[in-house]
Amino acid sequence: MGFIASMETTRSAPAQAALAPNAWSELTVSAMTDPYLALRSPDWLAHRYDPGHDAVHFVRADRAERRIAPFLIDEHLAGHGQPLVVGRQDAVAAHAGAAKLNLIFHSAYCCSTLLANAYDRAGRSYALKEPVILNDLVGWRHRGAAPEQLKIVLNDALALLARPLETGEVGVIKPSNVVNGLAPAIMAARPEARALLLYAPLELFLGSIAQKGLWGRLWVRDLMSKQLVDGLIQFGFTAKDHLLQTDLQVAAVGWLAQHALFARLAQAWPDRVRTLDSETLLARAGDTLAAADRLFGIASDAAERERVVADVFARNAKSGEAFTAVDRRDNQVNAAAAYADELEKTEVWALAVAEKAGLPVKAPLPLLDLQKMGGLSAALRNGAVTSA
Repeated sequence: MGFIASMETTRSAPAQAALAPNAWSELTVSAMTDPYLALRSPDWLAHRYDPGHDAVHFVRADRAERRIAPFLIDEHLAGHGQPLVVGRQDAVAAHAGAAKLNLIFHSAYCCSTLLANAYDRAGRSYALKEPVILNDLVGWRHRGAAPEQLKIVLNDALALLARPLETGEVGVIKPSNVVNGLAPAIMAARPEARALLLYAPLELFLGSIAQKGLWGRLWVRDLMSKQLVDGLIQFGFTAKDHLLQTDLQVAAVGWLAQHALFARLAQAWPDRVRTLDSETLLARAGDTLAAADRLFGIASDAAERERVVADVFARNAKSGEAFTAVDRRDNQVNAAAAYADELEKTEVWALAVAEKAGLPVKAPLPLLDLQKMGGLSAALRNGAVTSA
């Protein structure tokens, strides 16, 4: 397809929307001695995929801009001018990086952005928070992309994201949780990758959804619609059952579906996967970073990790404002008080669904417990770890 530049941005498109064919006007780039010279800068981020043209859209975003943006979506990358649009194969030839990639898969509202921010460490690691190109592949898949072609494009997209900002950095990608249906394919595509599966305890997740009002309730129903297409909800419910479920029941089903997926990932890749809950992350931030650094293969020392905790964990991950674990706990207490009856009944119902499905609500292969026991192999030998 060659190297082309877009005359129109997609700033107003929702982050999760798939790109329609012919969505951009295209202008062939000329008067460049080396048309790929700019693209070779690590500041160019592989941002969108257009299956209609088999093209990748790049936007320029340096480390400071990526740090400020809570998510790498159109809304937060809107001031960077026209994207560079390149045929996928040409893009890979010009831009694919060689960084080791790791993943933070998450079930939402579990401090995943906070943890990703902890991996913005110049010279050590770089973090990508919900890159939209992966969401575009989910949308393409849902519209009927051929599985083999999707696999090829997914491999290329991951290669394009494996681009360190400084030589030697390890990549940590936190996909949007709508990408979780592609998690097995991502793990298979990157055999060097390690994954941390992060979640909030069920009752806290439900409280977060209730506290967000109508927006939160609409969000869980939209998520369920995508999980159903991905085949992630397998609890014996019919379509009519889902229509009759309350908003918080829908939220609970979505949480259980992601929890079941995490259990399958842990069983499939026990040497590459660990799980972590949000409350342990906050209560033991230093220990968590030490264990996660070892999991991801990132060199660090205690002093460095203390600086990261003091900086990152004292701020709201999305706004940058001062925010502590005490503030988070206050929000949780307020939600529990305001929606006590609905939360209690929904949790009891969800636990019954989990029991019937044989799904433990505590995820297997916990990061810190295994670290304390000397690693996964020792834990397995001692019979202390089981995979659901």
